Amino acid sequence: MQVRASRIAQNSTVNEETKADKLEDDCMSSFKLTSYVLNVEIMPDEKIEQRINLKFLVKLGKSATESFNLLTEVYGDSVLSRPRVFEWHKRFREGREEVEDNQRVVRPCSSKTNDNISKINEIVRKDRRLSIRMIAEMVNIDKETVRQILHDELNMTKICAKMVPKNLTLEQKDGRRQICVDILEQMENERDLLKKVITCDETWIFQYDPETKRQSMHWKTSASPKLKKARMSKSKLKAMLIVFFDIKGVIMTKWVPQGQTVNQHYYLQVLTTLRERVRRKRPELWENDSWFLHQDNAPAHSALSVKRFLAKNRTPVLQHPPYSPDLAPCDFWLFPKLKSALKGTHFGSVEVVKTKATEVLKALQEKDFQHCFNQWKIRMERCVKHGGEYIEGKKC
Repeated sequence: MQVRASRIAQNSTVNEETKADKLEDDCMSSFKLTSYVLNVEIMPDEKIEQRINLKFLVKLGKSATESFNLLTEVYGDSVLSRPRVFEWHKRFREGREEVEDNQRVVRPCSSKTNDNISKINEIVRKDRRLSIRMIAEMVNIDKETVRQILHDELNMTKICAKMVPKNLTLEQKDGRRQICVDILEQMENERDLLKKVITCDETWIFQYDPETKRQSMHWKTSASPKLKKARMSKSKLKAMLIVFFDIKGVIMTKWVPQGQTVNQHYYLQVLTTLRERVRRKRPELWENDSWFLHQDNAPAHSALSVKRFLAKNRTPVLQHPPYSPDLAPCDFWLFPKLKSALKGTHFGSVEVVKTKATEVLKALQEKDFQHCFNQWKIRMERCVKHGGEYIEGKKC
């Protein structure tokens, strides 16, 4: 520490007036006697050490610029910033003796009163969409106090509304719950029921489908540039895919021709083809007519002609509650899995994306489909537990 102070004294200019030179010589000669100040217990901090040396330079009559240059020569990159040196130079020149920071007195929060807590509670319960700034203006207190009252005193957090397919009525919730109860009871009575169910649905496959925000997440260091992506939209070129599968795997896929609407007449043709595929791929189900068809309530599925066709061929249909994609294996498992593999890729044509989609479906293993059907049962149990509410995001 003495060496650093000596270097500062040695680098001081010699062109001062006679009185200043005499003061410098006297200070330098007595520096060893006063250097005990650098060795007291509170001095290990280099910031404090620099302030002591700065105070020494002020007593030598050095200007703020000269003091900063001398400190820079001694301390290099770890020197105090120029504004801090000038600030403390002014303080020492005005007679300050202490080199430590002033103790900060924390003011008690006078706005967090029971009256304000009650007011904020009443305001928020009337309009839960108000921002912290708006509440602070209404109560006339600072925003940080409002935030503390909301979080710490009222235990409130602001969240976004969950997107659901439909705001269900009490009757619709009860209908969802009852259908799940009936299917679960049927599963309880017939242990291998899930092995006999063939489920189906339709979906659009796009030539280009932008990747989701979560898919675009990536690992980076603090020095890595932030990845950017342009806002994109789905392509207009698309094709509709119909998929039938059971607990063992895909039984049939059908690409709907361009311009063709999936109405009851076209769906009857699809069901006719399905029966032939079941006969070839699932002979154990075909021989006893023991398989069940599970489908949603789309107009083509619930048409009278379709119901007559299924009844004529002794194909029982497993009920599906309306507005319930969370209980449809295609919607909560197969289609998201398929589209996730296609998102973010620009395919050259619709035929190319069809080929890729077919490859993704063929790559799925039997254990994947078994997991899907097990999750289907768990979802129905959770639906019953929560009284028919949508179960996406709910904990078991």
